[in-house]
Amino acid sequence: MATTSLQSAASSSSFSSSETRKFTRALSKPGTAAELRQSVSEVVRSSVFVAKPKVIDPIDYENIIVQKKTQIINDGLRELLLFPYDDFQTAVLKRQHQYVCSTIPENAEKEAYSLFVTECIKTYISDWHVVNFKYEDYSGDFRQLPNKGNRLEKLPVHVFEVDEEADKDEDAASLGSQKGGLTKQGWLYKGNMNSAISVTMRSFKRRFFHLLQLGDGSYNLNFYKDEKISKEPKGSIFLDSCMGVVQNNKVRRFAFELKMQDKSSYLLAADSEAEMEEWITTLNKILQLNFEAAMQEKRYEESHEEDEQNRIDSSSGLDAYLPEIAKSCRDSEFKFKNENRVKLFALDPDAQKLDFSGIEPEVKPFEEKFGKKILVKCNDLSFNLQSCVAENEEGPTTNVEPFFISLSLFDVKHNRKISSDFHVDLNHSTVRHMLANTSQELLNGNSDCLHPIQDIISDVILQYPKQGIFSVTCPHPDIFLVARIEKVLQGSITHCAEPYMKSSDSSKVAQKVLKNAKQACQRLGQYRMPFAWAARTLFKDMAGTLDKSARFSTLYKQDSNKLSNEDMLKLLADFRKLEKMSKLPVILGNLDITIDNVSPEVPNFVNSSYIPMKQFENNSKAVVTFEVEEFVPCIPKHTQPFTIYNNHLYVYPKYLKYDSQKSFAKARNIAVCIQFRDSDDEDSQPLKCIYGRPGGPIFTRQAFVAVLHHQQNPEFYDEVKIELPTQLHEKHHLLFTFYHVSCDSSSKGTTKKKDIIETQVGYSWLQLLKDGRVVTNEQHMPVSAYLPSGYLNNQESGISKYSSPEIKWVDGGKPLLTISTHLVSTVYTQDQHLNNFFHYCQKTMSGAQALGCDLVKYLKSLHAMEGHVMIAFLPTILNQLFRVLTRATQEDVAVNVTRVIIHVVAHCHEEGLDSYLRSYVKYVFKGETYIASEYKTVHEELAKTMTTILKPCTDFLTSNKLLKYSWFFFEILIKSMAQHLLENAKVKLLRNQRFPASFHHAVETVVSMLMPHITQKYKDNPEASKNANYSLAVFIKQCFTFMDRGFIFKQINNYISFFAPGDPKALFEFKFEFLRAVCNHEHYIPLNLPMPFGTGRIQRYQDLQLDYSLSDDFCKHHFLVGLLLREVGNALQEFREIRQIAIGVLKNLMIKHSFDDRYALKSHQARIATLYLPIFGLLIENVHRIDVKDISPFPINAASSGAKDETLNLPAANPLMTPPKSVNALDSSLQKDLFGAISGIGNHIWNSETFK
Repeated sequence: MATTSLQSAASSSSFSSSETRKFTRALSKPGTAAELRQSVSEVVRSSVFVAKPKVIDPIDYENIIVQKKTQIINDGLRELLLFPYDDFQTAVLKRQHQYVCSTIPENAEKEAYSLFVTECIKTYISDWHVVNFKYEDYSGDFRQLPNKGNRLEKLPVHVFEVDEEADKDEDAASLGSQKGGLTKQGWLYKGNMNSAISVTMRSFKRRFFHLLQLGDGSYNLNFYKDEKISKEPKGSIFLDSCMGVVQNNKVRRFAFELKMQDKSSYLLAADSEAEMEEWITTLNKILQLNFEAAMQEKRYEESHEEDEQNRIDSSSGLDAYLPEIAKSCRDSEFKFKNENRVKLFALDPDAQKLDFSGIEPEVKPFEEKFGKKILVKCNDLSFNLQSCVAENEEGPTTNVEPFFISLSLFDVKHNRKISSDFHVDLNHSTVRHMLANTSQELLNGNSDCLHPIQDIISDVILQYPKQGIFSVTCPHPDIFLVARIEKVLQGSITHCAEPYMKSSDSSKVAQKVLKNAKQACQRLGQYRMPFAWAARTLFKDMAGTLDKSARFSTLYKQDSNKLSNEDMLKLLADFRKLEKMSKLPVILGNLDITIDNVSPEVPNFVNSSYIPMKQFENNSKAVVTFEVEEFVPCIPKHTQPFTIYNNHLYVYPKYLKYDSQKSFAKARNIAVCIQFRDSDDEDSQPLKCIYGRPGGPIFTRQAFVAVLHHQQNPEFYDEVKIELPTQLHEKHHLLFTFYHVSCDSSSKGTTKKKDIIETQVGYSWLQLLKDGRVVTNEQHMPVSAYLPSGYLNNQESGISKYSSPEIKWVDGGKPLLTISTHLVSTVYTQDQHLNNFFHYCQKTMSGAQALGCDLVKYLKSLHAMEGHVMIAFLPTILNQLFRVLTRATQEDVAVNVTRVIIHVVAHCHEEGLDSYLRSYVKYVFKGETYIASEYKTVHEELAKTMTTILKPCTDFLTSNKLLKYSWFFFEILIKSMAQHLLENAKVKLLRNQRFPASFHHAVETVVSMLMPHITQKYKDNPEASKNANYSLAVFIKQCFTFMDRGFIFKQINNYISFFAPGDPKALFEFKFEFLRAVCNHEHYIPLNLPMPFGTGRIQRYQDLQLDYSLSDDFCKHHFLVGLLLREVGNALQEFREIRQIAIGVLKNLMIKHSFDDRYALKSHQARIATLYLPIFGLLIENVHRIDVKDISPFPINAASSGAKDETLNLPAANPLMTPPKSVNALDSSLQKDLFGAISGIGNHIWNSETFK
């Protein structure tokens, strides 16, 4: 090759002497052969004028198929010439709900007037809008064809007599090598091999596994203690006895099971899902090979015995007595051989390779996802102090007073509480009867609840939860399950806990405690006090392996000075330090709570809003499992788009500083009552929207927090969960009422004493909406001594100068109460920028004049939107942005909308969440109904703004992001085009009338503006250039389905015009990747119109040549294949790597034709072959540039060395120029019989009928 270039350079008369010396100096540089070829190319490129190939204008495809309509219809193979009419269609898929009813309240849509809330609700109730391409399965690589399973992977094995006489050992040894020698090794966890039933988490041991093929072709799976596989293995699994490999995650994540013939099993587990799938695929592949080998051996044994006799009978008997039947048998045999003959391309090594690089991941609709799920079962809480609580002392021995448990998760590593509270009442029924029914009026119906749960599920079965499911998105060993235990208010924690801390004879003590407890339950049954706490770890590792062996710690007495969640996190930080935990006072008792993995389908499950899932048994005996809400960290990569309605507010009173107040004589045992109200009128009532505690109603109007005895500055840890109304307004607020509770039980319980159990000692309130957002995080509020009517208008952040004479502030209006709130809502956002944007859009929709500068300001502010908010509300945000895009009247607004979309798309990719974007494009995006006078189309406006952003003078960071993630925008263009054509019945129009000229211009401009970025940024920004090139190719390919095909041909020409011979390798790769993608169109054959364009009757060989040589007319009439062959011809003049790329694209395309079941008939294949006849001309012209040794699977003997010398002595050609196509040269090189044989045309008679 280099010698040829040297001869070409030496014989060129255009070289000057100085250039020759420069050429010689370049060749004399030391280096490898590759460097030598590179230096030759550079010298030649700098010395020879390189001209771009001639651009051949394509045919007007739409006009041609009209002109040749009669010829096409009369063609016997017209399916190769016409596009199908039902190529694509839109469909609406019903959104699948996993709950028995909608999670959205009944009147939520009517009540919502905020645009953001309304659009969120629409997002959660809308069905999926998809565009289906009927032949999409044929639009990829040959490996992705739907009939790929029918291709033979290897030739049938032929066994001859000499093989049977060979040595058996040699046969066995060769068999192992013929099977391909699959091998794999890596670390796995091996379960207990005795029985699959006895496998536990602790029985798994880490071992190094090595898959080994033996000499007889069978496989063993050996395992070792380390990676030294040369040693004797610790054990082996014989895969000959394996019946199947299946996934089994019941005991451990990423586990799979090998089922053996003797019904035993081997349980193995990988470190990741990808590794697990690789092992399962490899092992199943081996099992398939074993099965095929066994079946083949069986068939051979059966046929070998009868083969000889049958052959004698058939030949002699039938020929002699039944000649017609004999002839029919021979014809059938000949037909069978032809139909079952292995296709030539099936033997190609590339056709055997498993290449998944071009396969797109399956795109699924948005769905509700959870982290690592843990099932928590609460069994029992028992203390050493026990007795019979019944009056007649007939009954079981139980705890002597009621206790109440709340469970929650704490993350010590990140110093936060990560779940809501799960409240449990494990008291015996006799103990529960000790409590007076003080809230009977709250139990009478739930008709005024925000969520009418009683219409769906009986509130009786929800009264006493015993098992819940916690979810953890980021599991690690420093997450603790904490149980806080409370009891009915009696006095100080120390006094009440003392009897439970003694191990002496407790019968008398129990009776005394029981007596006091009964009095307290009658007087103060609705008030609770802290008592004890316990904790346990959840996970062994970062993978979320449950630590089932751990148990709850001993019960520690609750310290009244360490109540807050912050104090709890400090205690948990020392939980593993025995020297510190041993100093804590212990209460004698036991808490029995177990944890377990969650099965895929949990029966009788209700979510955090008490909405039951499907297949819920609504009867009193059903054991209900409750979802405990997870507080997912505000990190984008751990956030997922919301799919269901959820609107909860968690309120946490934290601290009350009352030691300096002078307004009340007594304010020590302070109880805080929390209500949610929608008005500050004097006769207004609290809303029944607070989630109740076990034993009470589902929803209540008020909630009390635990009381600390004799504390003027009490701390709190309670959590109050509130179901917020769908639409909040300025009057919605939290009202805190403070009571002094008298714990003195020395009185005889007279009516007068009962009336003064609680004394009101102040009020405080918090308006929930501020600047359109829900108030969250920590708040410091003043306390009022009284509650006048209209109190919301008399306070502004607690500042005394706003005080009204009607309000008497405690302690001068200082912020005495500290609370915090946490919002878990899928219809309200805490992001100010997003809130402002939707608020402004709502103003313009309601008739306010839209100012472009203001809208641009709000659009620009969206770049500062928080990442996790962006992901959580992704479909709603993108829907609104596309809506603004189609209604924009100013170019600046439309461009800034596109900039925001680019920012959102880039952020999703940077966080590795591009799958959400693919789900949005495929299932959610739905262009608005086109109204020419009001709205524009997404595809036209988006194409125009993309052009603006790609201009050289614009922000290069934004344009680079557009290049890198251009697939999203091109996919939106395609889906918008499809929906526009079908919904407006434009698909019935001629293709050149479907879209306006303005859109054609926009598409043309996008291609022209995109190409300089691709061809100039491939060095500085290779990933962006590569992505943009491929995305453009896919877009152009899909445009063939919707637009004027002749127009798309011109865009391909426009693309090709940006490349030239001698381009760097990267640009050649881009160009052929583009051609590969475009030529993979599902209707590539009709696009090339495989029909004669000559006189119609072929009488001479020259007539055939006009249609099947790589002439300008051929390239014009058969545009795509002509362009591909021309580019392959040009590439054959380049370096070896470039030649291989070009030949690979062409070969893979021809393999695809061979494997395409739509073109399985011989007549189809013959017609398709006529499109590729010019290949022979290319091969002959470039035979000296093709190294047969590199591509031939057969050894080339020494006698061929002379041929190599002859190829070097061929006439020199310019390696960078496409040689001229000489008709005479082609005529002398190819015999007309060759054309006829390949195209399926007879040798003697040539007529137009053969093409039909």
